[in-house]
Amino acid sequence: MTQDKSTQHKVTVKRALLSVSDKSGIVELAKLLSDNNVSLLSTGGTYAVIHAAGIPVTEVSDHTGFPEMMDGRVKTLHPHIHGGILGRRDQDEVVMREHTIAPIDMVVVNLYPFEATVSKADCTLEQAIENIDIGGPAMLRSAAKNHQDVLVVVDPADYAAVMAEVDTSEKAIITDLALRFRFALRAFQHTAAYDSAVSRYLGGSLDDEFPDHLSLAYDKVQSLRYGENPHQNAAFYKERQATEGNTISGAQQLQGKALSFNNIADTDSALECVKSFAEPACVIVKHANPCGVAVAENMSDAYANAFATDPTSAFGGVIAFNQPIVAQTLKQVLDNQFVEVVVAPDFDQESVAVAKSKKNVRLLKVGDFGQRCRGLEFKRVGGGLLLQNADELVLDPEQLRTVTRVQPTDAQMADLLFAWKVAWYVKSNAIVYAKNLQTIGVGAGQMSRVVSAKIASMKAEEAGLDVPGSVMASDAFFPFRDGLDAAAEVGIAAVIQPGGSIRDDEVIAAADEHGLAMVFTGIRHFRH
Repeated sequence: MTQDKSTQHKVTVKRALLSVSDKSGIVELAKLLSDNNVSLLSTGGTYAVIHAAGIPVTEVSDHTGFPEMMDGRVKTLHPHIHGGILGRRDQDEVVMREHTIAPIDMVVVNLYPFEATVSKADCTLEQAIENIDIGGPAMLRSAAKNHQDVLVVVDPADYAAVMAEVDTSEKAIITDLALRFRFALRAFQHTAAYDSAVSRYLGGSLDDEFPDHLSLAYDKVQSLRYGENPHQNAAFYKERQATEGNTISGAQQLQGKALSFNNIADTDSALECVKSFAEPACVIVKHANPCGVAVAENMSDAYANAFATDPTSAFGGVIAFNQPIVAQTLKQVLDNQFVEVVVAPDFDQESVAVAKSKKNVRLLKVGDFGQRCRGLEFKRVGGGLLLQNADELVLDPEQLRTVTRVQPTDAQMADLLFAWKVAWYVKSNAIVYAKNLQTIGVGAGQMSRVVSAKIASMKAEEAGLDVPGSVMASDAFFPFRDGLDAAAEVGIAAVIQPGGSIRDDEVIAAADEHGLAMVFTGIRHFRH
């Protein structure tokens, strides 16, 4: 598709229709239009606001000769409105004159606040239905379709661009085709997102978690320098109904250069992992996998212990904290290593000042974590999309089942639960060694679970950490006893795993043979 967006086809706005739910800036826009010889039409509340400001305006019902009715459901659905918008100036003049249809050169409309309405906890289906706009989308689509002759504006943020179109010598608003085309696209995107919100809500009212037709609405946050690799173009989008805080999409960047594609992906992984801990915790992520995690009495010790797990991998990583950060802790991080991103609920003013010594380091403030809820997750495949609800099944310690003769001690149980939370965020096949609420070694993303265990042991050795007496977490069951044999060989004392293999008896026997304690969770956490 090609579009001639030449600036040669200019349109002088002589009549504009204003009908907005969001009244911000509408009086200023109306005055500008009126002062530049534009006749104004308006409806309901918008008319009242403009009229009260002393700006000449005609109510739509007076323009059409047909009263607003049915509690406002019918007011703009009339040939004098849609004919005025859709009429092609170069070929429909005769029929427009025949039916006394006056051209409408500009449409300023934003829609009933459907998403804001349905986001309220006490919103009823009846209230939601009444906030489905009919006339507004129809006018937007009509104006956008006829952008050759009509300017359509959906966002108050764009009023400034309209004001810039004033021709002071002509005392008129004169628009060019490039602007009208750009705003027409925005109008179609706006109505598409609106229809998507209605579709999602009504589907949810039927408890239809996975509807027959999937509608998604995301708004562009920023263009990125590139994607995973420099030869890939990329951009970052935010889910329309995402909460403002506690997510990467709602984070406030306090300093540092622009986030990259990989920064965003790794920060999301680190943030979601650190949210799973109630105690002071630090998570260091490299290439989407936790390479060091620790829980301690304070943020400083948590960071030191997390870093000690794998100092090599921590270089250039993303660091997440689950409590506000003070200057001393941030200075400790920045003096100790090169870091791409530090993310936390908050940073005090002194810590922000400390960060200025490393001007490229991104500081991201996400606010209070609140409730953990990611909703649905998507995975793109060739020609399609995989959809699932997020893996948010928090382990209930009461459901744990010790299957070996040896019972884990209280300290071992604390480490097992800690290691299980970490394994939840490690790519499968995932193996995590832990001791004293600190990761000792992490094995991630291997085709063989035994190899993941060997990598975890190797990481511990490289970091100079003692494995004997540690515990081990596995994100899925051990299909053979070789995983337990490898764990016992390096001194693992207790194991937590889902269980459920047809060879569970063989695996349990191996644990008993080696004197290990082993706990079954009954759930797994694959992460591909």
